[in-house]
Amino acid sequence: MLRNGFEPWHLLVVLAVIILLFGSKKLPDMARGLGKSMRILKAETKALREDDAPAAGTTVPADGTAQSTATEQPRPAVTPTTVTTAAEATKTTDKA
Repeated sequence: MLRNGFEPWHLLVVLAVIILLFGSKKLPDMARGLGKSMRILKAETKALREDDAPAAGTTVPADGTAQSTATEQPRPAVTPTTVTTAAEATKTTDKA
């Protein structure tokens, strides 16, 4: 029954139905939107591939772990600070 698949007249019928449903004025807008979506998808997949690739300045040894070749900057030490809330402040003044 479906040995031959689609024949050219099948495609013409499908095209005619699409034009009747959406109209000839909306088809270029739909095609434009589809093209923009495809460009966005292509850019996002390219960005994901670049994220997976090793960054510049890193080397990948045989065991697969990345090591940075650039010297890392030391981070400044953070001194802990005590934060007193208003409720704690009133408790200390009530006791005095």
